[in-house]
Amino acid sequence: MPASDVYGDGPEFYFADVFAFVTDYLAITLRRPLDGTSATWCPRWWEHPEAGARLSALWLAWEHLRHDSGLGMTTWWLQHADPHLRVLMDPRQGPFAACSPSKGHTQTPFEPLPVDPYDPS
Repeated sequence: MPASDVYGDGPEFYFADVFAFVTDYLAITLRRPLDGTSATWCPRWWEHPEAGARLSALWLAWEHLRHDSGLGMTTWWLQHADPHLRVLMDPRQGPFAACSPSKGHTQTPFEPLPVDPYDPS
C-alpha cells in the first residue's frame, strides 16, 4: 500500500511503500546467518499475512521515527525492529518457519488460528 494511501498528504515518506522499505533498506542492512537453526527468512515474505503486517508496522514506525534526530533510530531498533525481527526470523515458531532463503516459499505452511464464531446470545 503506498504511503499516500495511509497518510494522505502528511509528511513525505522516504520509501514509497513497505516493499521498497524491505528491499532497499532491511534486506541490505540486516545480515544474519539464515541457517534455519538460529534464523530464517522467506524471499516471498509478502505471502505471509503476519509478516506483511509486522513489516508494514516496522516501515511506518521507521518513517515516523527517522524525523527524530536524537533517539529516533535507537528507539526504532530497540522498540520496534528487534522485537519484530526476533518473531519474524524465529526458525521454529515464526511465520517463515516452513520456508527457507535457499529453498524459497512454502505455500500456506500453517493454518490460521482456530476461531469459533461469536454468538452474543
